[in-house]
Amino acid sequence: MGRTVWIEGAFASVAAILIIIATVMSRFLEDPNATLFMVLYGSAFLIGGFHKAREGILDTIEAKTLNVEILMMIAAIAAFTIGNYSEAAILIMIFAISGVMETFAHARSEKELTNLLNLAPSKAILYEDGKETEITLDEISVGMLVIVKAGQQVPVDGVIEHGTTHIDQAAITGEFVPAHKTIGDQVYAGALNFDGAIVVRAIKTAEESVVQKIIAFVEQARQDRPKSHSSIKRFERVYVYVVIALAILFMTIPPLIGWLDAETAFYRGIIVLVVGSPCALVASVAPAMLAGLSNASKSRILIKGGSHFERIRKIRTVIFDKTGTVTTGKPKVDNLVFDANMPYPEAMVKSIVLSLEKTSNHPLAQALVQALEKDTFYMEIESREVSGTGMEARIDKHVWRVGRFQGAGNPVLLEQIDEARRSGASIVSIVCDDALLGYAAITDTVREGVIETVSTLKDRGLRTLMITGDHEASASAVAEQIGVDAFVGECLPQDKTAIIMKERAARGGVLMIGDGINDAPALAQADVGIAMGSATDVSLETCDIVFIEDDFKRLEYVFELAKKMHGIIRQNIILSISVIVVLLLANVFGMIRLPTGVLAHELSTIVVILNSLRMLIRRHP
Repeated sequence: MGRTVWIEGAFASVAAILIIIATVMSRFLEDPNATLFMVLYGSAFLIGGFHKAREGILDTIEAKTLNVEILMMIAAIAAFTIGNYSEAAILIMIFAISGVMETFAHARSEKELTNLLNLAPSKAILYEDGKETEITLDEISVGMLVIVKAGQQVPVDGVIEHGTTHIDQAAITGEFVPAHKTIGDQVYAGALNFDGAIVVRAIKTAEESVVQKIIAFVEQARQDRPKSHSSIKRFERVYVYVVIALAILFMTIPPLIGWLDAETAFYRGIIVLVVGSPCALVASVAPAMLAGLSNASKSRILIKGGSHFERIRKIRTVIFDKTGTVTTGKPKVDNLVFDANMPYPEAMVKSIVLSLEKTSNHPLAQALVQALEKDTFYMEIESREVSGTGMEARIDKHVWRVGRFQGAGNPVLLEQIDEARRSGASIVSIVCDDALLGYAAITDTVREGVIETVSTLKDRGLRTLMITGDHEASASAVAEQIGVDAFVGECLPQDKTAIIMKERAARGGVLMIGDGINDAPALAQADVGIAMGSATDVSLETCDIVFIEDDFKRLEYVFELAKKMHGIIRQNIILSISVIVVLLLANVFGMIRLPTGVLAHELSTIVVILNSLRMLIRRHP
C-alpha cells in the first residue's frame, strides 16, 4: 500500500508540473502555440488521470455499474472536447491528489492491522534424528519436532521438549517482559526466541495456531464493512446515474427555453458532473472505520470488522462471565486462622500444611503454597491425595488432612467458617485426627479495573449483569464487590444463552464478555461477543472482539471508540452532502467555474478523509 501511495503521488506530481509549465508559458509567450498547450495539458490529463481511470474502469466492470471515478472522467473529457484544456487537466490533477490522500489514509489506517499479518514466520526447521531440514509451515503436523534457534520466531504452537530460553511473545499475549520458558512450557507461533536453541513439539498445525487465528481475524476485519458503508455504496450506484441525468438536463433544457446559450449550458452541465459527484460521501465511512480498527489494534484490541462498531452503539446490556473474566481465575488466601487452643505450635502446623499442599496441583492448594512458602519450613513427608477432597498424610501416628474435610472444632471457629462461606470464600480445612485445627479462606481475585469499568458503563445508562456457574454465595460476593446491577449464579451454558435472549427481548442489544469453553454459545448468541486474550480457542472463534491483553478497562475504550467513530461518520456525511447542495445551487446561478467547483468539491473529500484520520489520534493508555 505504501508503494501505491508513492506511485500515485508521483503521477499526480508530474501532472501538476506539466500544468504549471503550460500556465507559465501562456502568461509569458506573446504568440503561444495552441497545439503545444493542448499537448502539455493533454499529457497532464492522461498522466494524472491514469490511476483513477483504471480504478474506475475495473470497478465498473466488476460491479457492472458506473462509479464516481467514471463520473469525473466523463466531466474531464467533456471539458477537454470543448477546448477547456487547462480546466480539464486541473480537474484531473486535483482529483488525483484527492485519490493520493485517500490511498494514504487507507495505508495509514491499515498499518497496525497489516503489521499483525507479519507475525508468523513462513518456514520451519524440522528436527528429526539430530538432522535439520527446512520445511514450509503447511508441512508441519501435530507431534513433529522443530528446532528454534536464538533470534528466530517460533513457527507453530507447541511445547518445549528440550532447552531453556526467554521468549518475547508480546505480539500474541501482550506480555512486554520476555517470559522464561523451559521443558514442558507452551510457546506460541510468532513468538521470538531470545536465548539458546529450543526443540518444540507441535501441538497444533500452523493453521490452528493462535497467531494464524489472529491473522484470519485481521483479514476478516479488513473485508468487513458496516451497514452504513454498504448503504452509501448502494446509494452511489444509483446517484451516479442521477447526476448524469441532471447534467444532461442542464445541457439541453436551458438552451431550449432561452435561459442559456448552448455553450454555457454545456459548460455548466460539466460542472454538475463534477460538483454533484459523491466523492466525499463515499469516503465518509471506510477511512473512519479502518482508522478505528487500527486505533483498536494499537491498543491490543482486535475487532473483527467495522460492522461491530455499529452494533456496539446499540448495546443496552453488558453481561460479564465471572471466573477468568471478572476475576483472574487465580485464587489467593484471604485469611488463615488457627484454633488458639490447638495442642500444636502454629509454625509446625503451617509447615505440615505447606508440605502436604506442595504435592497437589489443585488451584486452592497452590494458593496456600504461595501464601506459606516464603516464611514456612518445608519437610519431606509421604502423602496421598484423597480424590475430590484434599491431601492426607500420617505423621507420628497422627493423620493430618488438608482440604474439604470435616472435623470437630471450636464453635467460634465453625461460626467463622460459615461466615466466610457466606461471603463467597472457598474453605480449606486443616484437620488432625478428626479435630479441626484451623482453616484457610480463599477467594478469586477481581481483575484490576473491573470496578471502575462497571461504574463507567452504568454511568452510560447500560445495565450490567454478571452470570456464572459458581454457587450463589460466591457469585453474590463478587457481584457486590464490583457493583453490577444483578447477577445469576449456578448457570449452565444453555442458561447463559437463555439469559442473553431474555435481556435482548426486554432491553435491546446485548454485549457478552467471557473466556471459557462454556462461554462460547453465549458469545455467539450476543449481539457483540468479547473474549479475553487468555480465552479458549472456541471462545476466540465465536467472539467478535478479542482483548489480546487481559486488561478489563479496554471494554470502556471500545465504547468510546464506537461513539467517536459514529460521530465522525455523521460529521462527514453532513459535510459532504452540504457541499454538494451548495455547489449545485451556486452553479444554477452561474456563481462558480469548473476549477473552483473542482477545488471546493475535492477539498471537501480531503477534509472528510482528514477528519476520519482523527480516529488514529487517541489510543488506550
